Amino acid sequence: MTKLFNDPARFTEDMLVGFLDANSAYVAGVPGGVVRAHKTAPGKVAVVIGGGSGHYPAFCGTVGPGFADGAVVGNIFTSPSAEEAASVARAAHGDAGVLLITGNYAGDVMNFGLAVTQLRSEGIDAHYFAVTDDIASAPLGEEAKRRGIAGDVTVFKCASAAAEDGLDLAGVVRVAEAANAATRTLGVAFDGCTLPGADKPLFTVPEGHMGLGLGIHGEPGVAEEVMPTAADLAKTLVDGVLADRQDASSQRIAVILNGLGRTKYEELFVVWGEVARLLRERGYTIVEPEVGELVTSLDMAGCSLTLMWLDGELERYWTAPADTPAYKKGAAAAASQPGDRRTDADIETATATPQFAELSDDAGRNGGRLIARAFDAMAEMLADAEQELGRIDAIAGDGDHGRGMVKGSSAARVAAAKAVEDGAGQGSVLTAAGKQWAAKAGGTSGVLWGAMLSALGARLGDTGRPDSAAVAAGMRDGYDALTRLGGAAPGDKTMLDALLPFVAELERRVSDGWTPVHLLGRRCEVRSGRWRRPGARRSGVRSPVGTWDVRWPARGIRPRAVRAASSTPSTAMPT
Repeated sequence: MTKLFNDPARFTEDMLVGFLDANSAYVAGVPGGVVRAHKTAPGKVAVVIGGGSGHYPAFCGTVGPGFADGAVVGNIFTSPSAEEAASVARAAHGDAGVLLITGNYAGDVMNFGLAVTQLRSEGIDAHYFAVTDDIASAPLGEEAKRRGIAGDVTVFKCASAAAEDGLDLAGVVRVAEAANAATRTLGVAFDGCTLPGADKPLFTVPEGHMGLGLGIHGEPGVAEEVMPTAADLAKTLVDGVLADRQDASSQRIAVILNGLGRTKYEELFVVWGEVARLLRERGYTIVEPEVGELVTSLDMAGCSLTLMWLDGELERYWTAPADTPAYKKGAAAAASQPGDRRTDADIETATATPQFAELSDDAGRNGGRLIARAFDAMAEMLADAEQELGRIDAIAGDGDHGRGMVKGSSAARVAAAKAVEDGAGQGSVLTAAGKQWAAKAGGTSGVLWGAMLSALGARLGDTGRPDSAAVAAGMRDGYDALTRLGGAAPGDKTMLDALLPFVAELERRVSDGWTPVHLLGRRCEVRSGRWRRPGARRSGVRSPVGTWDVRWPARGIRPRAVRAASSTPSTAMPT
């Protein structure tokens, strides 16, 4: 059980205070996480890793020469927001681009992908990559669906060493891809972990058994087996990992035996003795193995075995020196020399938000005020609908959709008002609101709403009056952002089923010469939730996302927006 905390809700923030103080020679805090204490050298690609907290030393413990340039730190087992990822990447970036890497989890993929889009819009060359080493989470042939667990370490380490070696961004990405393709991991759990303040574990394993392939957040494994001896466990792990890479030609391997938090070093060394023997009996040469805690899960009992098959390049980067708070390899002096030490002014400059008033004109600011009124209307309507949205969601989910929509729209409303106060145009108001919706709503829905609003904002911009075609194109951009991030299609019972007919009808009416005033002043007779992909299962209950996510806010916006339009100077409304 996780016993030491003050306020459980602030566990991650309090942890970072202590971590930064204890490791000030290595790291500095920035909004969203940590970066190296020294600036990124000219010409060096920055490597930024991250994910939810609760896995120390991953992720902030491996920031330093020879390893990561920065780490994005989310709440426990929760993806950081896109804004947090972009903030850390900005601070870590030098002048040669930035690679963001996480394990393959839906929230991380979405949020870090959005961060890359934001960074590119700011002129920063950015790329995202997800690690997929967990062989228990998807079968051979479906490697792209696999989770990232302790194999994060081999991929992060090799990519970071490649950046330290002077490779350009494309070269660092290539090394990350090669390391990931060569890495396999299989884990077991003996008991679950307990979140700070919780009175019971997040999950349990039956007494006297182990969960084979159980994920580091309690994701289902592939089997439950009777608790083995150390020798039997070693054989299970070795056989399982080797069976997934039977085509490997290299006999040189990097190996990690990773403890998940409660299985301690002495136990791991007993298992390692058996693992090393089995691997050598099968003709493998073990190159600089790691035995210990590298990717944990709070106080989970268990361990995992990671193998990376080495070629000459990967072996060079695996064995390259590194010097971080929690991971050290080789001679520290051999790692690249740090640049100048960061100052508070450097961090403030790197993470500064734009001066909205400098980006907008009077017409754009009027548009921003109208957008803020629309968010007021959305927040009020969703607050009224919270219980009903929760009721519908509880039929097929966990019933938290109404709460998430209220939290997201309320945060967006506040952000929009603040952006207007700072002189933002319509594009920046939408983007600011989208970022906060994604950060506060939680879950996939919040990320998707944030992406849609940000895409619309990027299209409308901060100057002038967007015409009807720009509004329609912005909604299409928002729809496209959802399909790219979520991977859903019409007929999957998601918000796309409501949004696509709306976007198509909007485009049609705009092509017929309708203005936004026409569109807001009349009810669009568009059927939502009716798109059905061939073979899709019919349901007697409408999806809480597919039907109401878009339609309910629209019901509140339309009458309020018409009133706002009638009382707003004509420069506020596109024509």
